[in-house]
Amino acid sequence: MNGMTIGKVAARTGVGIETIRFYERQGLIAEPARRPSGYRDFPPEVIERVRFIKKAKELGFSLREIAELLFLRVDNDSTCADVFDRTTVKIGEIEDKMRELERMKAALESLASACTGAGPTGDCPFLEALERENGL
Repeated sequence: MNGMTIGKVAARTGVGIETIRFYERQGLIAEPARRPSGYRDFPPEVIERVRFIKKAKELGFSLREIAELLFLRVDNDSTCADVFDRTTVKIGEIEDKMRELERMKAALESLASACTGAGPTGDCPFLEALERENGL
């Protein structure tokens, strides 16, 4: 057999063994053949696929979205426009998330500026703001 064990795939891709098993269970990588010993025997092309998944995750794509991108990669009817559409949707989602994070940061900064850091926690303006209905 000229395939690789799950440990070799993990080492070459920089992901954990459990991550590879998870990708397999999710259908992102095909279930490999088994060696007589029962060990998985991954084909060499799985390295490229796991690296693709890893890079897409780093860009914020969900596993469902990654599965769609993987499908587009092999679908003869798909075009670069299909990939572009998904990419622009992801950019919009990231921009929304950035706005939400900025809102959260501003709220925390406001609460932190009201705190002297002295006194008992029963008088803590941060904790009091969290308990109020419209505290933030």
